[in-house]
Amino acid sequence: MLICMYIYRCVCSLAGSFFHRGKRKGGQEDGVKSYFEKEEYTNTTPPGEKKDMSGPMEGAYKPAAVEAAWYDWWDKMGFFEPKERQSNRGQFTMVLPPPNVTGSLHLGHALMGAVEDALVRWHRMLGKEVLWLPGLDHAGIATQTVVERKLTNKEGITRHDLGREEFVRRVWEWKEEYGGRIFEQFHRLAASMDWKRSFFTLDEVRAKAVQEAFVRLHEAGLIYRANRLVNWSCTLRTAISDIEVDYKDIPKNHRFKPVGHERAADFGQLTHFAYKIHEPATEGEELVVATTRPETILGDTGVAVHPNDPRYTHLHGKFAIHPFSGRIIPIVLDAELVDMEFGTGAVKLTPAHDPNDFEAGKRHNLEFINILNDDGTLNENGAPYMGEKRFDVRTKIVKDLEAKGLLRGVEGHEMRLGICSRSGDIVEPMLRPQWYVDCEGMAAAALKAVREGEMELIPSSFNGEWERWLTGIRPWCISRQLWWGHRIPAYLIVPKGMESEVDTSDQKWWFVARSEDEALDAAAAAFSCAKDSLSITQDPDVLDTWFSSGLLPFSGFGWPEETPELEHFFPGDLLETGSDILFFWVARMVMMSLQLTGKVPFRKVFLHPLVRDKTGKKMSKTLGNVIDPIDVMEGITLEELHEQVRNSNLAPAEIERALKVQNDQFPKGIPPCGSDALRFALLSYTAQGSNINLDPARICSYREFCNKMWQATKFALLNLEDFTGGPQSGEPMFEGLSFVNQWILSRLNSAVIEVNKAFEAYRFADATDACYRFFMDDLCSNFIELMKPIMRGEVEGKEDSQLVLYTCLSAVLRLMHPLMPFVTEELWQRLPGTNSLPEEESSIMIQPYPEPKPQWDAPQIQSKMVILQSIIQGVRSMRATYSLAPSMKVRVFVRCGSPELADIVQENPFVINTLAYCEDVQILSTEDPRPEFCAINIINEKLEAFLYIKGLINVEAELQKLGKALEKNQKSLEGMRRRVAVPDYETKVPERVREQNSIQLNALEEEAEKLAAAITSMEALGDAGKVDGSSSSST
Repeated sequence: MLICMYIYRCVCSLAGSFFHRGKRKGGQEDGVKSYFEKEEYTNTTPPGEKKDMSGPMEGAYKPAAVEAAWYDWWDKMGFFEPKERQSNRGQFTMVLPPPNVTGSLHLGHALMGAVEDALVRWHRMLGKEVLWLPGLDHAGIATQTVVERKLTNKEGITRHDLGREEFVRRVWEWKEEYGGRIFEQFHRLAASMDWKRSFFTLDEVRAKAVQEAFVRLHEAGLIYRANRLVNWSCTLRTAISDIEVDYKDIPKNHRFKPVGHERAADFGQLTHFAYKIHEPATEGEELVVATTRPETILGDTGVAVHPNDPRYTHLHGKFAIHPFSGRIIPIVLDAELVDMEFGTGAVKLTPAHDPNDFEAGKRHNLEFINILNDDGTLNENGAPYMGEKRFDVRTKIVKDLEAKGLLRGVEGHEMRLGICSRSGDIVEPMLRPQWYVDCEGMAAAALKAVREGEMELIPSSFNGEWERWLTGIRPWCISRQLWWGHRIPAYLIVPKGMESEVDTSDQKWWFVARSEDEALDAAAAAFSCAKDSLSITQDPDVLDTWFSSGLLPFSGFGWPEETPELEHFFPGDLLETGSDILFFWVARMVMMSLQLTGKVPFRKVFLHPLVRDKTGKKMSKTLGNVIDPIDVMEGITLEELHEQVRNSNLAPAEIERALKVQNDQFPKGIPPCGSDALRFALLSYTAQGSNINLDPARICSYREFCNKMWQATKFALLNLEDFTGGPQSGEPMFEGLSFVNQWILSRLNSAVIEVNKAFEAYRFADATDACYRFFMDDLCSNFIELMKPIMRGEVEGKEDSQLVLYTCLSAVLRLMHPLMPFVTEELWQRLPGTNSLPEEESSIMIQPYPEPKPQWDAPQIQSKMVILQSIIQGVRSMRATYSLAPSMKVRVFVRCGSPELADIVQENPFVINTLAYCEDVQILSTEDPRPEFCAINIINEKLEAFLYIKGLINVEAELQKLGKALEKNQKSLEGMRRRVAVPDYETKVPERVREQNSIQLNALEEEAEKLAAAITSMEALGDAGKVDGSSSSST
């Protein structure tokens, strides 16, 4: 009798979901292990000493215990220092993108650390001389903002209450506190940097480099002072860079209270008003314009129309009357700015407060009138509103236009606002004298470097963005009105007594020099006067942080001095950083390096994805979704997360919002996962593309993987107790080994090839995947299971199998070490023979990295094993269908469609018997009749597996289970059908809910069909399903 079980097999997983829904004590689902409890572990190893590995292994993987002591020992042994470990292997140099010293690292930094450390460890194990240079960035505006907020929140004072010198001292205190925490976080992440060479971008060496770079670029005519529009933060009272501007879409007629204001103002509106014509041709003649920023009317110095617009031909060369000041302003012709089809075809011009108007103002030689003070209040040019806040004035001006009879209407208009990411206030285009870098020539050199292959961007898809950023580049504003940072080495020098009379925006009064004396010498020569007749004041502003960090590829090695380190390690081999700062940092490093050294700063740039939360939102402290890597390693409760937010510098409203996000995203806190699981998860996520939507649950799953590594190694060591080999033993001779041993070595070789290729191509997700598959599938699920009867003496070949097991375990631990440093070191140290290695070879991190072995390349053996595994999977699937326990040995028949397939099965019954829990495997030809009382699994057109089930299953019990499952399904199905049949369902129920209901309804209907078919198939078993004695299956 032949029983075909296609349909029943389809519902095996479904039935499992109905039949096994029991809960463990405490409500925990069956099969789920909780790791939330924080681990209590006391490290007894003295700092810098090697951990004692002589004791027994713990029963399970515990990250706190595993990760203890190793890092201090690595550091003390000098393993992080650049040393040539194998001759002629070359070197690898990389500078850490220095984190801002504004607090602690987040998971974006952890991704950076995981990627860079994986590369560094891989190159080091390849035998290269490796230097990974660490450092911290002073982060001018970011750090000053954080410390100012702390002063306000904790002490109720501002930096101006302290004065510049005392405030800067407070910031240095902040740096000492948080700089040490940042380095400690990197230690916990196992980042193997050469700490003896660490830098800070405000240290003495870097300060000299910044000063020298500024002077040289000024001497080359590339740095100059000019009065131009900048992004201005009225709250911080400084210019800010483009990267510090976030853009927010504003809907029509949106009213809210801007930062720094006590009253709400209208946004998302277009205000139409009239300019009266000076000396009109007809009485009352006017020109109507529109603006989204009515307060800037006070700075208007012109009105533009298109030269080809016939509506305004009669106004060519005419003037308009300003509605508030009465100024006579020109009507200019501008085809570049004006769109005849938009609005009235006339545009108001405010050159001192709009980038497009600024350029138009220069084209038409208009007056530039700044109406704002640094804090966003109106100055004397804004009379009669002087001293009032800019958006309060907006409301008043609209009312005053109406009172003057000049308002022509207000309509809703969608718009975008630039928001300062540091303060939250609306960015204001402001005219300010600042220092600029002329980037045009340097940008051309940077473009050429990539186009001609001197430097490579990875992924290459960023080449287009590189071209877009650097083609038509604008001057770079490098002045910042801050106290924390590199003081600009420029001096205002005027004859004494004339200090209040000179125009400080005029470059002739400014002298750039390495010291005050050098500046005075230059001024005295320029003015032909004595030095003591001159008054000197250094520019109080500091440089944009990107200026000093742009020098790091060479200032990190001592430039401008010709140091041995600069000669040896520069240019670097790689820069690894986030894709969001390709222009703001990477391009500027390339431009400055080519200009100041004549060399590209690095040969390759790898741009990693950006880490976002699991919903895809950008991580932000004000959103409460920023995660400290150490909280993932050690675990943290929800209440502890809340406490962090409450103790932060956030405003009360921001605290409430952050707490709500934490409740949504971390309702039970974050369980302890350890450093290795965190690193492995982050690296595996890099396959997602430009953004990583990080879910902490995935990190937890890799802790389970660490535990699997732990248990597998523990089993292996039990079976290697009488093994006499070690790291210095010879490799197995491939010829003469058993099929199984040859197969696992061939699979190991394939994994080695795949992982090395992945590192070479910066495909870290591929590397994690290859390691995971080899360890879990090949080594644990197959080879170790096949070893068990050999180790028990049931099958010959113990000595060979021990050597192969040791070889595979040693190799895979070394293969995974760059990805998971701590657990691989801990496990490798327990392998036979490692404790007898000389000191210079005593760590896995300086062992040779596995490289391909041509003699182990055996694709034909792997192909045979794939066939055997397909048969095994078919048998296991049928066993699962009937809930047959592994202890129940079964008879299996395999029909082979060719002699070659029959030979493979006949030569390797041990593999099938062991992995499919069979007592016997018989081969059938295509001519043999199908065996009776068997379930069938058609594997492919040439392979069929038959499972003899007579007397093995209890049909009656299985039918009862399926019946209960079908009954429950029918109740759910009826409920869902009633839900979608309510009146006006299509109009009253939201589309999103209707879509979810439709998916659930389809799933329930499909489930019902499968359950009904499974019952029919089970009933057809008849006598084959009768239980013999105690042979019933266990469910």
